[in-house]
Amino acid sequence: MTDIPQEKTPERASTGPRVVIVGGGPAGLMAAEVLSSQGVSVDLYDAMPSVGRKFLLAGRGGLNLTHSQPLPAFLTRFGSRQADLAPQIHRFTPDDLRAWAKGLGLDTFVGTSGRIFPTDMKAAPLLRAWLHRLRQAGVRFHMRHRWTGWADSGALRFTTLQGELLVSADVTVLALGGASWARLGSDGAWVAVLESAGATVAPLRPANCGFDVCPTGPDRSGWSDHLRQRFAGQPIKPVAVSVAGQEGQIHYQQGEFVLTDTGVEGSLIYAFSARIRDEIERAGQATIHLDLLPQHTLAQVQAETARPRGPRSLSTHLKSRLGIQGIKMALLHECLTPAELNDAQVLADKIKALPLTLARPRPVDEAISTAGGVSFESLDANGMLKASPGVFCCGEMLDWEAPTGGYLLTASMASGKSAGQGVLAYLQALRTSAS
Repeated sequence: MTDIPQEKTPERASTGPRVVIVGGGPAGLMAAEVLSSQGVSVDLYDAMPSVGRKFLLAGRGGLNLTHSQPLPAFLTRFGSRQADLAPQIHRFTPDDLRAWAKGLGLDTFVGTSGRIFPTDMKAAPLLRAWLHRLRQAGVRFHMRHRWTGWADSGALRFTTLQGELLVSADVTVLALGGASWARLGSDGAWVAVLESAGATVAPLRPANCGFDVCPTGPDRSGWSDHLRQRFAGQPIKPVAVSVAGQEGQIHYQQGEFVLTDTGVEGSLIYAFSARIRDEIERAGQATIHLDLLPQHTLAQVQAETARPRGPRSLSTHLKSRLGIQGIKMALLHECLTPAELNDAQVLADKIKALPLTLARPRPVDEAISTAGGVSFESLDANGMLKASPGVFCCGEMLDWEAPTGGYLLTASMASGKSAGQGVLAYLQALRTSAS
């Protein structure tokens, strides 16, 4: 058997410990920044030809860095993992993130939704400035290196274009992402490796995702051909969604979403995706309600649907009196029976609360992010795997989720900073014990 080549020790000024970071997303880059700023020798490996590919794609429509909510409200967006993430986010708050971006030469502003963006709205200038600073600090980047686990010697195993390579490290930081958008590098292949190393990993599930709709009538599979062919890809706005929560609580939010070939997706759906997904897992399906006229009260809608329309068609009447047309009118025809459409009271009720039953989330690879991952219980207070001393985990590969709106990026970067600080504490403890 041919021996697997061992990487040559890179030339570096530092004679101290070598830290290897696996994963070049925001969490891995932030860990590299923390460590290199303290003179630690850092080598960063990534499976893709360049780092930050998901970061760049997510920023195409305007890079949402973080959110301007007060910190207590900001933290609630992490649900059941709020207590686990709070210490990390307190170390790198939304205000800290804005100051960090300013340090890279990028001003930010607060949008009307409370979301925070770079002034130029672009991700590429920020990433370029960040990578320049990291290289100036001595971070070495190794692209097209896919991590596959550990050799018996403890060295890291990488698959490269030249074959397999073994890399020795004194400390390893894993920032491998979840399982969404595998084409950009995060495919979840690390799950089995870490489980075999003794980590507890919650199953990776889609988060901030679209959903397939249940059949909307007899002998139908999802949307009708008419609705799909005429309106797939179009936004529905303004609209509000309400979803039943625990103990009968109703969660209501206004915004917009998109009709797809198989169901629904978009920012308003993403806001409720965790509740919808969990309800589908519990009951086999989930029903949400659409308020097609959030700017109208139920009484106003009732008054107009009850108004005599004479020879006019229902579509013409609703367009004239309530502004309902196009995709909204098509949805009413799709989801209601003829009898319901012709009952003024029922029609008004459905316009304000149109039930839409969802069958399943879209596949995890289509999701913006993933839930599940390495459990916080598998880590010590510094983010190190209890079963693997010297191995730290951070970013989206940990078991947490959050809605879009800057929460994902802030928490990923805060987690990377926390891991970097954890590595520094670990190295200090090693030096103390050695002396």
